[in-house]
Amino acid sequence: MCIQGGGEPDGRCGTRIVGFGTVDTVGGVNNSLPAVVAFDLDDTLAPSKTRIPEPMARILGALLGRTDVLVISGGQFGQFRTQVIDALKDVDAPMRGLHLMPACGTQYYRLDDDTQWVCRYVEELTDDEKSRAIAALENCAKDLGLWEDHTWGPRIEDRTSQITFSALGQQAPVEAKKTWDPTGERKLRLAADVAAAVPDLEVRAGGSTSVDITRVGRDKSFGLTRLLEVTGLAKEDVVFYGDRLDEHGNDYPVKAMGIRCVSVTDWQDTANKLQEMLDAC
Repeated sequence: MCIQGGGEPDGRCGTRIVGFGTVDTVGGVNNSLPAVVAFDLDDTLAPSKTRIPEPMARILGALLGRTDVLVISGGQFGQFRTQVIDALKDVDAPMRGLHLMPACGTQYYRLDDDTQWVCRYVEELTDDEKSRAIAALENCAKDLGLWEDHTWGPRIEDRTSQITFSALGQQAPVEAKKTWDPTGERKLRLAADVAAAVPDLEVRAGGSTSVDITRVGRDKSFGLTRLLEVTGLAKEDVVFYGDRLDEHGNDYPVKAMGIRCVSVTDWQDTANKLQEMLDAC
């Protein structure tokens, strides 16, 4: 079941939640928790494409007991189920206040009656957009010598509202991904060439080895904007944690739209800063 369009007010918090404090530069709050604490997924809550570690899941569970949580990332919903939902279930975390936005916010899921995850909207690409995106990725990757002979799983994935290229395959081990493009130059070069081939679509460097294609303007700021519309929140009611808030990073659009952001280096750094925030509140 996937409902096109908006969502509904959050059952715990009403139609508008305001006045949840101010975020400081190290990730804490002055008085109380934000209405929504938002996170990137890979390398913020967990190593790339892996399940959220138990210590992180327990901290998220404590946070979900007190406020709403958004996870927004480039992966498809199946990846969210494996990485996020199953990990939170194992620590008995409450998930009524959990918002999930796969494919960089072009899809939005909420838990319905504590039993079923329901898609509230999806910005689906047309067949023509998908075919042109896939062709551009393959052709440009081969021209640049980035079409690797050995991969772990498929290189290109149709995520309904997003086409994603992963140079080493969707299931590549973390260590292999870290060494493939440590400076980010290879995926930025690929993204630039693909963008020239499909100028009517938006092409972005994604995770450590990936390039994402969506409709123009469908990045993480799009997802956060839709969340604000659905919940009736204002920008100051949200704080976002991400590991790629640099200008070329896929978390940067959230910072650029004026959401308060906390830069982290990995899931342990996120866990430490979250625990500081919870202890302070």
